Amino acid sequence: MNRFLIYLTRVSLIFTLIIFASYRVHAQDTELILQELQILQKDIKTLEKAVYSQPGTGMSSSGKTSNSYDDVLTQHLLKLSDLEEQFKILTNNFEEINFKLDKLSSRITKVQVDNQMRFQDLERSGLDQGTSTVSSGIIKLPGSGEAQDLGGVSDSDIASLEQVQKTQSVESVGTVVTETAQRTEKILPETSPEEQYKFAISFLKVGDYETAEFALREFVDVNSNHDLAGNAQFWYGETFRIRQLYQDAATAYLDGYQKYPKSKKAPRNLLELGVMMVQLGEKTQGCKMILGVKKQYPTASQSVIQRAEYNKKKFGCEKKS
Repeated sequence: MNRFLIYLTRVSLIFTLIIFASYRVHAQDTELILQELQILQKDIKTLEKAVYSQPGTGMSSSGKTSNSYDDVLTQHLLKLSDLEEQFKILTNNFEEINFKLDKLSSRITKVQVDNQMRFQDLERSGLDQGTSTVSSGIIKLPGSGEAQDLGGVSDSDIASLEQVQKTQSVESVGTVVTETAQRTEKILPETSPEEQYKFAISFLKVGDYETAEFALREFVDVNSNHDLAGNAQFWYGETFRIRQLYQDAATAYLDGYQKYPKSKKAPRNLLELGVMMVQLGEKTQGCKMILGVKKQYPTASQSVIQRAEYNKKKFGCEKKS
């Protein structure tokens, strides 16, 4: 009986240690230990029932002698030894992880100190350079120069303003000046029009919009009567729109709308032309084109119709009765 009490005391101690360690080990290992503990707890309850059923006699209700109890105790002691070994392994793993974390933290601290020292050196060098510049008298403060007329504007400023006004506004659709490509060398290979079209479009896919501009322009000039000419003209306008060259884009879309009205890209040409006109400040003309997409091309794809409705709301285009 004393041996059994010693056994229960040892079990309680192991329970306490494992419960404390379960908060510090991995979830999977904790689950395995808990399963072992549940089995052990079940066996202990069975043993308690057997012991208290016939106190002091050494016999249970089933007629088994105390030797059977010794066998059960031996099995439980072996299980406890296994649990102790697992607990030691998990403790070692936990200590190893803590050591690695401490080592990593030391490295990070060292890197932060090095970066801070480098930033301080850069700041000091910048201050030294600024001091030398001020001392040499190179910096010219506002108002310290020669006298000028108040509000005076140079000839170069006037020329640049006139150029900006020309690129940002058109009086009507018909006044958009047709663009002319400056590159004279050929880009397209000596193959079929279909292969040339794929070659020109490939520059769009890789983001080389300038080369795509000249390749598509060359395709339209060489294959103006081909079925793909209308598509090429539309993508030609896209090379300008993506680069925010709205006037050149409007010119390209206008040519595509006028020259290829039955092309698959004709609805997109009209829609994008309207958007470009709004961007250039011609909202009335642009809204008419946006609203006319569904009317002129009722069989256009759903995506084009939805895009037209979106731009209608975006720019506040209302159809007048």
